[in-house]
Amino acid sequence: MTSRADFHSHTNASDGRLTPTQLVDLAVRMGVTVLAVTDHDSTEGLAEAQAAAAKHPGFILVPGIELSTDIPGAEVHILGYFLAYEDAEFQRTLANLRHARRDRGRMMVEKLRGLGLEIPWERVAELAGEGAVGRPHVAQALLEKGYISSFQEAFDRYIGRNGPAYAERLKLTPVEAVEILARVGALTALAHPATLSGLDELIRDLKAAGLVGMEVYYQDYDKATRDRLAKIAERYGLLKLGGSDYHGLGGSRERMLGDVPFPDQEIDAFLERARQATPLRGS
Repeated sequence: MTSRADFHSHTNASDGRLTPTQLVDLAVRMGVTVLAVTDHDSTEGLAEAQAAAAKHPGFILVPGIELSTDIPGAEVHILGYFLAYEDAEFQRTLANLRHARRDRGRMMVEKLRGLGLEIPWERVAELAGEGAVGRPHVAQALLEKGYISSFQEAFDRYIGRNGPAYAERLKLTPVEAVEILARVGALTALAHPATLSGLDELIRDLKAAGLVGMEVYYQDYDKATRDRLAKIAERYGLLKLGGSDYHGLGGSRERMLGDVPFPDQEIDAFLERARQATPLRGS
């Protein structure tokens, strides 16, 4: 059964395939009535998404973002919801992050060329369009050239964190990301935390910086994983959030919007927390 809310989705303003309007319309068709658009390092799709949401009575569009950060040996992604995203200083920060993503994309293309995989940078940039360049754009270019048979193969063989064509980007720590988002009024959450090592220590640091939630009901997490993460969230007094991380790219791991077992009581707890700070359209 489709959950009525999905707090993790992407448009072509970053590395998703659908426009913001298409994403909202798909959510409505799937029975999702509360949708967070959380593009990587970009809020460029939010105005269009909000305009599309306004055409569907009772639909709530949660303006959001996903910031990528680094810790030794791993990436940590921080979600922000209901942020004052038009803040000028915040937008300058995002512009710097997107420029760094573009530089990183160029570096990966060069590394792939050194491995004998010729993909034109122009095609990667074309796939990204006006959005932030991401590794899925590089994967798509590899797929088009026939070097791989699936998106996942690109990450597994070449551009995953330990792959030969992986490139670092501008580093932001998880605490810095939470603090940046808190300054623009966002409710912040730790994304897809199941495989992170040292999770308790990380959460303690993030909670001190202003973290309010973490993803428990995520994409392909099984019941045992959800139960483990729920206990951690309860231990630290965090909201238990959920989302599909929908990109529209297909593949075995992708879930449709709302296709996560996200309980109504957790959705309501999040919306109630948000109502304390900002009015929700449709509430």
